[in-house]
Amino acid sequence: MATFLSFDVGGTRIKYALITDKREIIEKNSTYTPDNSQEFWQKIDEIIESYKSTISGIAFSVPGRVDTEKGIIYIGGAVPYLKDIHIKDTFFEKYGLPVAVVNDAKAAALAEVWHGSLKGIRDGAVIVLGTGVGGGLILDGKLRNGSHFQAGELSFLALNLTNKGFERTSGCLGSAVGMVSAVNKAIGNADEKDGKKAFSAINDNHPKARAIFESYCRTIAQIILNVHTTLDLECFAIGGGISSQPILVDEINRQYDLLLDEDEVTKHVLTRPKIVPTTFKNDANLLGALYQLLHS
Repeated sequence: MATFLSFDVGGTRIKYALITDKREIIEKNSTYTPDNSQEFWQKIDEIIESYKSTISGIAFSVPGRVDTEKGIIYIGGAVPYLKDIHIKDTFFEKYGLPVAVVNDAKAAALAEVWHGSLKGIRDGAVIVLGTGVGGGLILDGKLRNGSHFQAGELSFLALNLTNKGFERTSGCLGSAVGMVSAVNKAIGNADEKDGKKAFSAINDNHPKARAIFESYCRTIAQIILNVHTTLDLECFAIGGGISSQPILVDEINRQYDLLLDEDEVTKHVLTRPKIVPTTFKNDANLLGALYQLLHS
């Protein structure tokens, strides 16, 4: 049984894990994401050095625009210094190990295809709710990268054309971080990032918190309807940190049905997709990156 080192690079934390080719997570840890390239790569090298004698390959999930075939990070998204990095060739030359890299939302989709909510699904999507709205599209049973490696960048969907700039997009209007912040402001909590208190208020039916949450879920339902109208998918799996809250997917489903009830034509014409939570939650990117390595 082979063992691999998988990284999930985010804007604030770097998660890493030893995982077998049977999806078993043997060991998992994390560290902060440095604010500069030199410290970042030094930290990555230190982690690899500590495991290199026991691993058969290295996998990376990163934000931004990624060429999975050539192993190049063109734009690093939330980690802006990850730009024009030939990570596959660089680390193969350095460690003599196979290397793969994939966009983070696409990694989440691959994990769900491997053995999660999208297993056996021919056409589906993962929607990752975080700072923005990430997406991974599975079409004809395969991950769709797109001509410019940007398929599924749902943050850039225009949802409200009366707004200007980025404020009209789903990346702004569908931001889970923004929703949590708005709820905390409404309930008088000074810590705007406190997800636990925000969802406690939502679950307790605090009037202002509940109104903000329902409006947010309606926005996500609208995103799903727009994507479904274009691609005719079987299933949407909802991921991101807030997806661990059972009320989230329940409310998105309710709002989706309300949208259909408001439009009998759409309700009659379009077949309703399934909307479910992701299976792997915070481990999805680690597992999806490994899937990319094993199948590249």
